Amino acid sequence: MTTTTEALEALEGLEYTPRRERGLVRDAARRLWANRAAKVGMAIVLFFIVVGYVLAPVVAPYNPKTDRDLPARLSAPTREHLFGTDELGRDILTRIAHGTRISFTVGLAAVTFAFTVGTVIGLVSGYVGGHLETVSMRAMDVLLAFPALLLAIAIVAMRGPGLQNTMFALAVTYIPVYARLSRASALGIKELDYITAAIAVGVPGYRMVLRHVLPNSLSPLIVQFTLMIATAIIETAALGFLGLGAQPPSPEWGAMLSNGYKFITIGAWWALLFPGLAIIFVVTGFNLVGDGLRDALDPRLRRGA
Repeated sequence: MTTTTEALEALEGLEYTPRRERGLVRDAARRLWANRAAKVGMAIVLFFIVVGYVLAPVVAPYNPKTDRDLPARLSAPTREHLFGTDELGRDILTRIAHGTRISFTVGLAAVTFAFTVGTVIGLVSGYVGGHLETVSMRAMDVLLAFPALLLAIAIVAMRGPGLQNTMFALAVTYIPVYARLSRASALGIKELDYITAAIAVGVPGYRMVLRHVLPNSLSPLIVQFTLMIATAIIETAALGFLGLGAQPPSPEWGAMLSNGYKFITIGAWWALLFPGLAIIFVVTGFNLVGDGLRDALDPRLRRGA
């Protein structure tokens, strides 16, 4: 019979080659890149980022606020002004390109703030439970009782119009979405066996949330983050259209729509069409990326599931 010592010596002589498992992030990125709709969405978003932040001085050499040409007001698209001019003779292409920065900044800042605050509230309340969960979730229910845009309008009306107040108002209206979503994830994760085992060996609560609950809750939160940027851009434009967002002469897309629709009856269709198309394309791009992320991060599609 083979002794234990001989067995160990035989095992030491074997070369161990660990199996290379595809990481979850790499696997999700592969599925995302294989999604044609998601690639179209990423191309759209990247196009607007490049035009708005990098190529704006090249493709739109005019100043979006001060370059006025009153004799050329409401001129149709020409070689000099590819998208025409507005009621003050300002180049619409220039204003749309620079307006990209406003829409992206407001949307990203509002959603990032809501994501951070809402996720903390949801994870802590869901994991701790008790009176903390009851109080925090009832506060979220109160905010959810109001339509998001109506609540944003009320907040901006109280604080005054402007981009900063727009970002704050949108962030407040989005916090309950992330709080409820992260709470639901925390409630399901804390009942799993490995969480119970970690509690049994004395792992601190804060470490449990940061090391185990949060990473396993990120997939739906990331998808919601991407989709919510599209919603934020639409609602930023809506507030600008109502005169509660960016104030003149800022080249915000909603404000441009508000000014452009007044001249549609006299045939100045370009003043309304091109800002509207910019909103449509950007929102469509983020929605396509969000849908692609949802499919890529779905655990049921992971290899070996």
